[in-house]
Amino acid sequence: MELKTIARIYCDLETKFGVPRQSGVAPHLCGEIVFEKEWRDKNAFKGIEKFSHLWIIWGFSEGFSGRDKTHQWSPTVRPPILGGNERIGVFATRSPNRPNPLGLTSVKLEAVDLNTKDGPVLYVSGIDMMNQTPIYDIKPYLPYADIKSNASGGFTDTQSFRRLDVTYSDDAMKHLSDKLTDTQITALTEILSNNPNPQYISASDRQYGLSYAGLNIIFNIVDDKVYGSRVD
Repeated sequence: MELKTIARIYCDLETKFGVPRQSGVAPHLCGEIVFEKEWRDKNAFKGIEKFSHLWIIWGFSEGFSGRDKTHQWSPTVRPPILGGNERIGVFATRSPNRPNPLGLTSVKLEAVDLNTKDGPVLYVSGIDMMNQTPIYDIKPYLPYADIKSNASGGFTDTQSFRRLDVTYSDDAMKHLSDKLTDTQITALTEILSNNPNPQYISASDRQYGLSYAGLNIIFNIVDDKVYGSRVD
């Protein structure tokens, strides 16, 4: 049975570069879920406002970790949390390079508006998807079933999750303050603090460009610190 796109998410991340590697690690990164016309019946959303979080099933619309869309995959992948140097079985990871291009995300439901010009819209935060990512299904997050207090995290249990320090030049911060809201700037800082650059690249003199909210954020990473030098 062919999966149907029921909605798309609209957010400030315009390309897959910079997308958080897990949901919730950039809690201020917000998105709007807008439904296709076929799925805008208000009855389908009755009671959804009573849930604080949702599960989103979505598609990797921009290929598999740099591969094309021919569904090529590898039985092993190199998780970024291990520095990109150690191979782990694909089914023991959340790598996008999978037999089927499906993602699973837990998001916070911030608000519901059933009466926009585009029909019902869900406002969510803590996303790890890029702009216009196709969504295939939405299910409520159930604390009594979904929280596992005794769960183990495999190879991630031996790794410490740490954020990099992020600073901006005066010119960059002025440009950001002129163009973005405080929440958008906070989300950008969370994205950069998670080190979006490929883990196998360590050259400190290399600059990166992150497309965010219509801006191009130029930054580099030196001694585990992120420096936003300018905004184009």
